[in-house]
Amino acid sequence: MTDKRPPLDKKISSKDFKEFYWMKAELQSFCKSESIPQTGSKIELAERIIQYLETGTNPEIKKTTKRSLSKFDWQNEELSLKTVITDNYKNTENVREFFSKHLGSSFKFNVKFMQWMKSNLGKTLGDAINAWKEIKMQNKLSTTKKDIAPQFEYNTYLRDFLLDNPTMSRSIGIKLWKIKKTMRGNNVYQKADLKFLE
Repeated sequence: MTDKRPPLDKKISSKDFKEFYWMKAELQSFCKSESIPQTGSKIELAERIIQYLETGTNPEIKKTTKRSLSKFDWQNEELSLKTVITDNYKNTENVREFFSKHLGSSFKFNVKFMQWMKSNLGKTLGDAINAWKEIKMQNKLSTTKKDIAPQFEYNTYLRDFLLDNPTMSRSIGIKLWKIKKTMRGNNVYQKADLKFLE
């Protein structure tokens, strides 16, 4: 069994595919070459490719999204504290500007806040501002790691490296990541990765 990353083409086994790191652009390129739908997240693309490699069939995009009832235009409508969060809510630039105006330049769409927005239809943007402040306060008080969405393996690796090695520079973590991502196995930071520096 070789540890060298194989080319991403239709000859690759699903096992080899799962055991190496792939950039989203690589996944999209493969999907394009095999006429597999290229839309969606990195995780969705990987799932389609695995299905294709294991069955030889071209996966269909699952249409699980319900048709939005609301016609509210989150990109162009004037927003206020009383604006209700609708079923077609989107994190648009218009929304970002609204929150930045009320919360300052430190405002960011973090994972917890985006989850709150999705699960609180019917509440107002005023409620959302209070929720964002509460989430920010919880993050300050919490000693746990911040949530990083699973497709952002590089960010997770670098965060864990820096937490484990506070005296080492970010550039060393980046160097380790570049080595790790070419290897067979998971892309999770481990103390043993430091041996790559020897």
